[in-house]
Amino acid sequence: MERETKPNISYAASYPLSTTILMNREDVHRGHLLLVNASHPVQMLEEQVDLSLVTSAQHVHVLDSTIELEPVCLAHLVALMDVIHASNDIIVVSGYRSQAEQRLIYEGSLRDNGPEYTASYVALPGRSEHQTGLAVDVGERLGEALDFIAPSFPDRGKCLDFKGMAAHYGFVQRYQEGKRAFTGIACEPWHYRYVGTPHAQWMEQLNYCLEEYLEYLKNFEFSGKWLLLDNGGTRSAVYYVRAEVDGATKIPLPVCRNYQISGNNTDGFIVTLYGELTL
Repeated sequence: MERETKPNISYAASYPLSTTILMNREDVHRGHLLLVNASHPVQMLEEQVDLSLVTSAQHVHVLDSTIELEPVCLAHLVALMDVIHASNDIIVVSGYRSQAEQRLIYEGSLRDNGPEYTASYVALPGRSEHQTGLAVDVGERLGEALDFIAPSFPDRGKCLDFKGMAAHYGFVQRYQEGKRAFTGIACEPWHYRYVGTPHAQWMEQLNYCLEEYLEYLKNFEFSGKWLLLDNGGTRSAVYYVRAEVDGATKIPLPVCRNYQISGNNTDGFIVTLYGELTL
């Protein structure tokens, strides 16, 4: 399957204010664009993470029947697998992990693989994207034992189709070659993170990892210019709002058909506008 043509990126002047929404300081730690790494731990309590069993999608193969993902992430993963007809070729190896589970995996890797390998491929407990439910490890379904930490996901067949279509369904390969200076993790072709559309498409076109992308978005504020994606006439726009240190943050919104607000897990909110935007 051929990779879809990437949408063009352009810049748009801001739009007149319509209303404002108040977001609490703890909302910075909720949403689909959370940055989780060694410097930015998961802040949500485990009971606050919304999860669904992957087996609720009966045609998706899983390594373990207890694997869960955040519901929106799961829905888009299922849609992606459906469109490339990969249900018999790709297996979900890992999804949500509690901090206790991540600690067991980390300590087991230290014991079995040593500190250098573990530092390259296993996040510290409390600093793993898997604890958000927004990260999924996938592998090539070969009918043989998989490496749980580093499953095979090659550039061929349905695995290649998955990689080619992932951004269209809101997924990015979280740890890419050449990005370890930003992410702290070596290249992991099997680890995909749901960030949503159009963010995955922007990240792919800009060749940014999540650390780079979220920093880049701080250049776009409501009162200045927004990042605009025009995908075959369907427009989306995005801007950043810095969170107040104390108290609620006022999020300005223009007239639009639909919007989403996500915290970045650090210092602010990302506003994404969808629909017929006259920019």
